[in-house]
Amino acid sequence: MARKNLTKTITVEERRFISYLLNERKFSANTAKAYQQDISEFLGFLSMNALTYSDVTQEIIRGYLLDLVNAGLAKSTIKRHLAALKHFYQFLYIKDLIKVDYFELVTSPKQERKLPDFLTDEEVKKLFDANRARNDDLASRDQAILELMYASGLRASEVVNLTLQSVNLNERVVRVIGKGKKERIVPFTRSATNAMIDYLNNLRIKLVRKNPKSKLTNSFFVNNFGRKLTYRGLEYIMSEIEKKTGCYMKLHPHKLRHSFATHLLSKGADLRTIQEMMGHESIGTTQVYTHVTYSEMQDVYKNSFPRAKKQRKSDS
Repeated sequence: MARKNLTKTITVEERRFISYLLNERKFSANTAKAYQQDISEFLGFLSMNALTYSDVTQEIIRGYLLDLVNAGLAKSTIKRHLAALKHFYQFLYIKDLIKVDYFELVTSPKQERKLPDFLTDEEVKKLFDANRARNDDLASRDQAILELMYASGLRASEVVNLTLQSVNLNERVVRVIGKGKKERIVPFTRSATNAMIDYLNNLRIKLVRKNPKSKLTNSFFVNNFGRKLTYRGLEYIMSEIEKKTGCYMKLHPHKLRHSFATHLLSKGADLRTIQEMMGHESIGTTQVYTHVTYSEMQDVYKNSFPRAKKQRKSDS
């Protein structure tokens, strides 16, 4: 069996499914679009083999997955394809459009779970001090972003979508709409508050004046032209911070989020609290940070426990 490119026309079943994802399951538009593309590709595969969605069997599913493997797709990509198709066929079964959901019997390929990359306490201090020492025009905005992201663990998308109304500087909390359009309240530090007030009362005023539509700009963080900050813009800011400070730490928005969780856990915070603050749907997602702190613990043990040092010498 050979793969086929995306079908040119969207079927009635696909349209109903996408509507279901958006309106009933409250999936994001990007996720719904990605699912639709994966489903279209599978339906194209079936069409090329003179089959329809109702003709699917376990053997056909295995053949398709083997096709994806032979095409050199990563396990993570294949897993995404399978997730989309599992949702689609579950929908078809619920709506009584098929009699048996064979995708229910298919397990996702196991994927190696990489430990999250994070900054150490010393690296955070070095980065913040170096950025604070900058004297260029955008330094205060960048400092506010760094301080807030590290203090709250917000996702990059959540940072760029912050509005003036969603930030309460007096209470030191932000109201965030995360994945699945779920709302949560996240606290942040006094240090982050001071950096945000400095940016808000000075630089932000100057930046929004550059935008002819500044009265319509409700975003808390704006770019150099006074417009709403974007995800790509935030990534660019991270790379510019490295250049302007000389602190090359492979800085990325997710790295600050990972640092937030790792440092909280290492200082005694419980997993449920961290899960709530990070907006993780499953505590299993949060548990990955226990492996990081365990690795840290092993390093500390090896470097400080006398018998561990003695054992290393005797082994050499």
